[in-house]
Amino acid sequence: MCRTEDSIVRYAPLCIHTFQLIAPRKLLEAQLFNQQYHSYEEIKNVPDRLRWCRHHMGLMQKEVAERIGVSREHYIDFEMGNVDYYPKEIVDRLATLYHIPVDDLLDDYNRFQYKGQGELLRECREKMGLKKKPFARLLHVHPNTYRDWEADKKRMFKITWNKYFRDIVDL
Repeated sequence: MCRTEDSIVRYAPLCIHTFQLIAPRKLLEAQLFNQQYHSYEEIKNVPDRLRWCRHHMGLMQKEVAERIGVSREHYIDFEMGNVDYYPKEIVDRLATLYHIPVDDLLDDYNRFQYKGQGELLRECREKMGLKKKPFARLLHVHPNTYRDWEADKKRMFKITWNKYFRDIVDL
């Protein structure tokens, strides 16, 4: 840039700013994935819902991980389906980041954990009119294990939930 002032040509430096492209590294993969689904609600599993939301917002895994306060590797495990359980605090942060209801991010098992496994187990047991020991025996589970589940001292594994509770607990 230049200007003339009192017959003197004066030059001013031109600054060119660069901006980081806000898009997934694998742009083609993101476009194909988002074209496959029109909405995250069409997607049945949690990892693909997370990936769809991230692609839709044009974020990289590293950026999402930083925003929710986990390592990139931990977030990748979420998107790859390498984890069965999504902690409540992280799910809350993801739902806030993606501007969607928490229930929309969770499968039935994680909804069971999110809503409080102990309370839901107690409600189920009381609906059946059973005490803890008879209920545990009915499920072929050790009474101490059941007691710990209902007291939220131990988290029930997904395989156990699928085997015993999937069809009897109302979510």
